[in-house]
Amino acid sequence: MDEASEREFAEYFRARLETVRRTAYMLCGDWHRADDHAQAAFVSLHRHWQKIRDRAALDAWMRRTLVRAVIDESRRPWRRERSTAEPADTVGVPSASDAVATRHVLVDGLRTVPPRQRAVLVLRYLEGLDIAGTAAALGCSEGTVKSQTSHGLAALRASLGDALDDLRPAG
Repeated sequence: MDEASEREFAEYFRARLETVRRTAYMLCGDWHRADDHAQAAFVSLHRHWQKIRDRAALDAWMRRTLVRAVIDESRRPWRRERSTAEPADTVGVPSASDAVATRHVLVDGLRTVPPRQRAVLVLRYLEGLDIAGTAAALGCSEGTVKSQTSHGLAALRASLGDALDDLRPAG
């Protein structure tokens, strides 16, 4: 890769690293794995940088690569770990603010949703993509996005159950 392309990639990397990490975290629920997924997506982008003609579509390309990486990893047998109610080295949910508790509950709930449905929920509601944008990012039809959204929200509601009631203000 020539020096100008290398510089252009470095600028894109610096500008988008935190956004890609946050999206990866919302997809997998673990900061260490999110870093791995973000790194893999950027390595793949760097490898294909010369072939990508439409620089305006880089964010969509990254989202698609990231979602595929997370879903692929979830299919691997060594990733089928079982979560416990509370890890042994954790005292409890931080109670510094309701925002932290709400985020913690949401991330825990997202971990229970199947990977494809989780990807749709993250792209639609946390990344702010519309149905067409989500379908393009995932390489599926708009109808699939709608059904996966419906099933994902139902699974998230079922997973959260009483946790939603605990987070609502009294009154």
